[in-house]
Amino acid sequence: MTTIALGQMRCEVGDLRGNGDRMEALALRAIAEQGADLIAFPELSLTGYPPEDLLLNAGFVAEAKAALLALAARVDGIDMLVGLPWAEGGQLFNAAAWVHGGQVVGLYRKRLLPNYGVFDERRYFAPGDAVFVRSVGDVAVGVTICEDLWEPGPARAANEAGARVLITINASPYHRGKDLIRLETGRARVAETGMAIVYVNMIGAQDELVFDGESFVLGSDGRAAVRAHAFEEDLVAARFGSKGETLDGEQRIWPMPIAGVYRALTLGLREYVQKNGFTEVVLGLSGGVDSALALILCCDAFSADRVQAVMMPSRYTLPMSIEDARTQAENIGVRLTMAPIGEIYGAFAQVLDGHWQGPGHGLATENLQARIRGTLLMALANAQRGLVVVTSNKSELAVGYTTLYGDMAGGYAPLKDVFKTDVYALANYRNGVSEVIPERVLTRPPTAELRFDQKDTDSLPPYELLDAILVRMVEQNCGRQDLLASGYDPAIVDRVLSLVRLAEHKRKQAPLGTRVSARAFGRDWRYPVSARYGVGKM
Repeated sequence: MTTIALGQMRCEVGDLRGNGDRMEALALRAIAEQGADLIAFPELSLTGYPPEDLLLNAGFVAEAKAALLALAARVDGIDMLVGLPWAEGGQLFNAAAWVHGGQVVGLYRKRLLPNYGVFDERRYFAPGDAVFVRSVGDVAVGVTICEDLWEPGPARAANEAGARVLITINASPYHRGKDLIRLETGRARVAETGMAIVYVNMIGAQDELVFDGESFVLGSDGRAAVRAHAFEEDLVAARFGSKGETLDGEQRIWPMPIAGVYRALTLGLREYVQKNGFTEVVLGLSGGVDSALALILCCDAFSADRVQAVMMPSRYTLPMSIEDARTQAENIGVRLTMAPIGEIYGAFAQVLDGHWQGPGHGLATENLQARIRGTLLMALANAQRGLVVVTSNKSELAVGYTTLYGDMAGGYAPLKDVFKTDVYALANYRNGVSEVIPERVLTRPPTAELRFDQKDTDSLPPYELLDAILVRMVEQNCGRQDLLASGYDPAIVDRVLSLVRLAEHKRKQAPLGTRVSARAFGRDWRYPVSARYGVGKM
């Protein structure tokens, strides 16, 4: 019998010593708690993922190798499979090093390098071309890395070389439904080869990417013999017979989809703030649903005493907005600062009097209010060495229903990849855990309150319709003809496509935000600002 442990760990980019220390601790636990013969860690676990242009620094790559050798010297009594960049023959490889007896006894080089969506590995790595199989106890184990599992070739090659169990180490970012996609991909490889699959993924967040863990082991029958926790570090193990058959393993319960999205948003925000050294977060609380959800995300990511909410009413702010903001702050126990903007707006208007009476005057007056609020939030955050959390959502960012240097001003936007309809779904989900958002916030028509009796539907289609179009266009890459074939009104389609096109310059200046969809604005979305050919024109 051979026991393989899955070291589902948090890997921080650039923290070579810290990542190595976490691996050492998990390896010693795997020996003591599970009697493991081998522990596998995630892809690029020594450097964190993605290290991006740190990989162009030869010193960084050399230090990663030195960190591997130091780790190998500190751990005895268990084999380790460790991910790191490996320089060799003038090339750099995304590699998995097999450590045994204090030495690196083998190396697998990733064969398939993803270069789509959020991935850019061909910028840094050369592809490997060799198979790696090594026995642990009486079980022959093959190795692949992440993308290698998504095509049949690498797994089949390992099987043909004698492997009965295939370990794949991964840095697979989260998006909705990704857990099921990974399972189905693994089952396809099991069906093709008859091998058991050990799938090890990292957890944590790096800028806009979130890694959910949810590592697993599939037996040769395709059933999940092991499941690790979602969104937290975990150490689980599976035991294999000499033919690679799964004898037993550990099971965790994975969250439902809406809960998974909420946990991803919380984790992404928490790690961005912690890794960048901010002491607190500041956000504007308007009495609307976006800021209400953003506030409770902040309080769930940290403690309420590290969150400052600021209500900045104007002459257009309804009494119910102030009441609801106060109620929510009281429900959560967060500080609420009142900072009316009327006098500040009046001073600006007086300075500009006679100079801003152009065709865009009405819009300019609305945007000025938003920019005053953005300036106040930045000042408060600076004073406390805090981070301004932006409350705009994906629907607004898609069509430009947001103000540059106003409600877009800030350091991190946790709802950047969440459509408005999903904002409501997440708010209702969180209220189901404990009722913290006032019911009226969830039922009143959405409004920016930048003019009298304003409603979002004055400027946009209803969000149910708008989001349905945006999901197809942004996340499924549907063009105009696809949308018309789905039965959408041509006038509305053309209007939405035009708004998306005109808002590109805003998105280029938007803050980072947690990615929870298959295609988010940011690393996934790379349209030019200056172009005669519009988004979705086909």
